[in-house]
Amino acid sequence: MTVSRQTIALAAVGSIGKFVCEELLSDDRFNVVVISRGVRRPPSSFCRGPQAVLFLLSHHLCYSPLLLTQGQRDPWFTSRDIPIHVSDYSSGSVLSVLEETKATALLSFLNLNDERYITIHRAFLSACLASKTCKRLMPSEYCGDVERYPDRPRFYGTTREPFRKILKAEAGDVEWTCIENGWFMDYFLPKEQSYMKPVPDEFPINLDAWTARVRGTGDEPQSWTLAREVGKAIVALCATEKEWEPITYVCGQWGTYNEAIKTMESFYDRPIPKTYTSAQEIRDYVAANLDNDQVYAVQAVMCDEWSIDGATVVPKETTLRQREKYFADCHFSTLEEVLKKAKGVKGVV
Repeated sequence: MTVSRQTIALAAVGSIGKFVCEELLSDDRFNVVVISRGVRRPPSSFCRGPQAVLFLLSHHLCYSPLLLTQGQRDPWFTSRDIPIHVSDYSSGSVLSVLEETKATALLSFLNLNDERYITIHRAFLSACLASKTCKRLMPSEYCGDVERYPDRPRFYGTTREPFRKILKAEAGDVEWTCIENGWFMDYFLPKEQSYMKPVPDEFPINLDAWTARVRGTGDEPQSWTLAREVGKAIVALCATEKEWEPITYVCGQWGTYNEAIKTMESFYDRPIPKTYTSAQEIRDYVAANLDNDQVYAVQAVMCDEWSIDGATVVPKETTLRQREKYFADCHFSTLEEVLKKAKGVKGVV
């Protein structure tokens, strides 16, 4: 008996989205399509002939998506035969992709920290509301305890939190959930072992320099989750017939950075030189730069504040309850397990 596959649409696939793509592709219950932001003028190879007309029609005169040719596609997607549809991320443009592909869920990985986040996610919601088939939406989140700390980090308080309120008020028949996982555990790994790009200004441990800048005392509670295991959890949510909760938490390990540093030192059998930035220094800097929250250096310190406030920690009781409800077949690794798994592995873990 042939089982029909669900088609899952992924928008703005970047580092996290690649893990989700791989996990969906490894599951024969799903097809994958990617919606990618299109350019406003065709490439030089499209300047003449019928292809140029098709490109201009799809980008200016109507909202029909343009399926990228093999030569234009990113090799990462080409090698996996993932179809990519160009969109301007307007509601009509996204809706045309959802209807053509008969997608049942739209997953966003759009990482913007200004008003465009709200504008584009509103368009995603509108497309799902208008769609005949796509009635599940997962906005781009990947934060911590957003119920206790809805405005941490602060640039999420002006982007993610307003859209959460929009979802609560306007989602209608569209089911939605926000995935929260604390820090990505991948930042403990060498850069070649993850799709996640290093963020040495945000994450306390810099593997390339083999240094640690401890925020606060280092004893503030944290939580970490491997990106691939976040991807597996997302696949489980796409597969479940159980109703989604508005906020879904996942976690591989709860702990502190002092504990994590000791784990790293023990595993690699070498001490990590440490410097410290006090909680007061962090709070004073943030208070003096509240109007500069679009400057990356300021956002990095706002992530420090996110850590020292304990806002990265996903609530343990809720997380374990949801793990039993949705993720009984998923394993969430500790830091030591991930380090052992990565040892000797070439490429992405």
